Amino acid sequence: MKQYCLFFISALLVSCTTSTYDDIVAIEEQDPIEVVTFQEVAFVFENVCTACHSNPPQNGAPMPLTNYSEIKNAVETRGLIDRISRNEGEQGLMPLGGPRLPQQQIDLIIQWNQDGLLEN
Repeated sequence: MKQYCLFFISALLVSCTTSTYDDIVAIEEQDPIEVVTFQEVAFVFENVCTACHSNPPQNGAPMPLTNYSEIKNAVETRGLIDRISRNEGEQGLMPLGGPRLPQQQIDLIIQWNQDGLLEN
């Protein structure tokens, strides 16, 4: 009788979830959230921004964006994320004259900022 009661109580406790096996496996298989560092975003600036934001800057660009310190400063004090996040055709969109960066690259830069603008 004790074994039957223990089994019954155990069955009740186990059945008190709405998660299925597939739900649990899907959660466990997700990649862990990684911290984005400058190393993951540098390619955007190297391939897109330095055409104008070189050192010295070209085509009227107000500052260079050639290294970690310059880019970090532009995010913190010059509204870089706002400028790259503007809609196509909106005044002040960077890169100047478009096209707008792919949203995935913008999101990566935003995540870098949220993660603390780490260099490495």
